[in-house]
Amino acid sequence: MSAVVVRRPSSRLRRGFDWLRGTPAGLVPLALVVGLGAGLGAVAFRYLILWFTELFSGHADYSGAGHAANHFVPRLGMFFVVLAPVVGGLIYGPVVHRFAREARGHGVPEVMLAVAERGGRIAPQVAVVKALASALCIGSGGSVGREGPIVQIGSALGSSLGQVVRLPEKRLRLLVACGAAGGISATFNAPIAGVFFAMELILNDFGAESFGAVVLTSVTAAVIGRAVFGDAPFLHLPAFHLTSPAEFVTYVLLGVLAAVVGLGFVRILYGFEDLADRIWRGPEWLRPAVGGLLLGGVLLVLPQMYGVGYPVLSGAVEGHYVVWFLLVLLVGKIIATSLTISIGGSGGVFAPSLFLGAMAGSAFGLAAHAALPGLVGSAGAYGLVGMGAVFAATSQAPITAVLIIFELTGDYSIILPLMAAVAVATALSKRLSRDTIYTLKLRRRGIDIMRGRSASLLETLTVGEAMQPVPAPLAFDAPLDDVLSRLAEGSDPAVPVVDGQGAYRGTISVRQAEAAARDNELDATAAALATAVPALSGGQTLASALSLLDNAEDDGLPVLADDGSELVGWLNHKQVLTRYRRRLADVAEDARSEPRKLGGFRVVGLSLDGNAGADVDLAGLRISEVNWPPATRVMAIRRDEAAVPVTADTVLESGDRLSVLVPAEHADDLGDLTPRPAHV
Repeated sequence: MSAVVVRRPSSRLRRGFDWLRGTPAGLVPLALVVGLGAGLGAVAFRYLILWFTELFSGHADYSGAGHAANHFVPRLGMFFVVLAPVVGGLIYGPVVHRFAREARGHGVPEVMLAVAERGGRIAPQVAVVKALASALCIGSGGSVGREGPIVQIGSALGSSLGQVVRLPEKRLRLLVACGAAGGISATFNAPIAGVFFAMELILNDFGAESFGAVVLTSVTAAVIGRAVFGDAPFLHLPAFHLTSPAEFVTYVLLGVLAAVVGLGFVRILYGFEDLADRIWRGPEWLRPAVGGLLLGGVLLVLPQMYGVGYPVLSGAVEGHYVVWFLLVLLVGKIIATSLTISIGGSGGVFAPSLFLGAMAGSAFGLAAHAALPGLVGSAGAYGLVGMGAVFAATSQAPITAVLIIFELTGDYSIILPLMAAVAVATALSKRLSRDTIYTLKLRRRGIDIMRGRSASLLETLTVGEAMQPVPAPLAFDAPLDDVLSRLAEGSDPAVPVVDGQGAYRGTISVRQAEAAARDNELDATAAALATAVPALSGGQTLASALSLLDNAEDDGLPVLADDGSELVGWLNHKQVLTRYRRRLADVAEDARSEPRKLGGFRVVGLSLDGNAGADVDLAGLRISEVNWPPATRVMAIRRDEAAVPVTADTVLESGDRLSVLVPAEHADDLGDLTPRPAHV
């Protein structure tokens, strides 16, 4: 009796996990849980920011308080803003450095990288560290947004849930996108924009199943956000009306201006990062505190740059500022945000993009109204459209840009001029730069998710090198009892089925046999139970085989001879990992004269183009002609989505993506590669 009590819950639990992992209906509870977590996370994160802002500044939002003093330290007067970023940096700098370095910066690129190249896997601690670090950074004066962090927080929650349930990579990526949608939805009270942010920027997939799951998560998070913060629009803006059809011309011109502002912001942001990297020589954990002195100086001159700055944004759109001051705020925000990110701060660039758009658009609207008073309407409308257009220029996500402004205001009459300006800004941005504000951060590290997967050692290994011997097959006419006996006595999760001539006819997994036993199909034979699964060939690369293995879960796949009839081997994830590690160890051993564990090496991706971080162009050089760091080996090269054989005489070309095995202490030297000096 006790054996039955133990087995039945285990069986039910396994069936429940299989249902969650493998059925469309299983996505429903997962999406709901992610939406619940993202919504609650967004609420907690906003309150955490409010609490730290009150603690560091003495105000709920210091950006609208002028040069007021902090009532907690009245003797410092308005000069407390010089010390606030320093104290904040002393707290979050060590936390980020010790527990989750990916929490540094604006967050969204790390989520995009996790979806594109890491199978949706994000470390669970990222959610907690990102929330704490970003709240401290914003609360102590960091001039960044809260939307990027909540995207990373929600995505980390979705990824953690998926990893607990052991979802296949395709669904794990989807849960990451669900978390991002939930974060945007709850933060902005914008469920539609949250959906398209996730689909357009994170997942890049508009399939029906993906869309349904993301919508469900976004709605769930929005319900939680509205229950706490209310159902009012995020921004209270003046009424808008189009004076005449001719006014569309000025909105098109605003789109051009928005593209210039957006691209300028991106270049200055990463220019500040490069400058900070060259200047700073101290420990990384101390960088936010030391750089905080510079940020404090900016805040002393322009307290409107403190934190996210939504009161200032609203004031600009409502017409409270003159043109020259709007331009000062625009320049000040670019400097303050770039400085915050470059010193190691944690926060988003979504809100700063909206802020810049509001300043640029309002200034343009005031100037245009002064020049053409009978043609141009209120400056506030231009500020509103400018918000969407600058965000579109920085992100190259026009659908999200249009929808976010619509949901922020609840005003449909703005749609047509908004679409016109966004379309122009996006088109110019794509014409002048192939990268967005998010993808450029990755490409500067040698990761180009816009081009496709990076080079991998798996592309140089074949299925034939990794496969194991064929499990003992079942005869085509074997009864169910023989099938159950074979699977119960062996260690294989699946076995092949062959006919009388030994030709492969399909596979039977443990789950299929269990289902037949559960349904009392006692007269079933192996022929009836066998299912056709994708078969591999011995010459196929392990990289291509992995995409098929992901759908096979733990069962593995058969390897057939070239004629497709004879079964020659079997491959599962364990064999892939074993062969990969053995090959990696061989490369490491070849690179070092003395034995060394793999932990002493890092695999680094390099992209041979102008934004890869290298000081010289290596195109045209042979691998042997590059002055690589000691004990470094090029493991794989991807060129035009195809693997290239790696030898000492392989000539590198512009656009190549390299996977390089390098000792950990020399990993940073890959950014300063030079040609090997010629022997005289």
